[in-house]
Amino acid sequence: MAGSLVQVATNTVTSAVASVTLTGIDSDDVYMVAFQNFAGATDTVVRRARLTKGGTIQTDANYDSAFKGLYADTTFGNSATPNQTDFSFGWSGTGTYEKDAGLIYLYNFNNASEYSFGTFTTVGRNFSPNTRGEVGGFLHTVASASDGISFHLHSGNVASGTFTLYKVV
Repeated sequence: MAGSLVQVATNTVTSAVASVTLTGIDSDDVYMVAFQNFAGATDTVVRRARLTKGGTIQTDANYDSAFKGLYADTTFGNSATPNQTDFSFGWSGTGTYEKDAGLIYLYNFNNASEYSFGTFTTVGRNFSPNTRGEVGGFLHTVASASDGISFHLHSGNVASGTFTLYKVV
């Protein structure tokens, strides 16, 4: 994707929190989230995200997502989950090497008459340590404007990570 990046919001986690929310989407531009050193305070947890609308995290069962798992230690994996309360993109843990990084591109977020959707590419290492990645996308099947994204884990808190929202111009 060609263009320049303009930083909109950033959050660096230095002590455990339940979630990390980035807001500030206010135009029809494409936005991108970059995250690094994303780790959980609990072992063997799933990384998850939800959208915000008017600054409120959306917990409805209207998230559809799918990804292809790219695993160095085993065969490819597939995931497709419709009608969920969030979307997932890989595992994390508490081991020395278990930190993840990724890019998420956000589309149609400012459009009140279309679904908000995105694509993601992530990479991390598990406890073995083996490199694992996911490439996929998600859709929030509610036609209304979204102004941000919130990260959490399926269990426990986010222990660390730097999360930055950019506008692609």
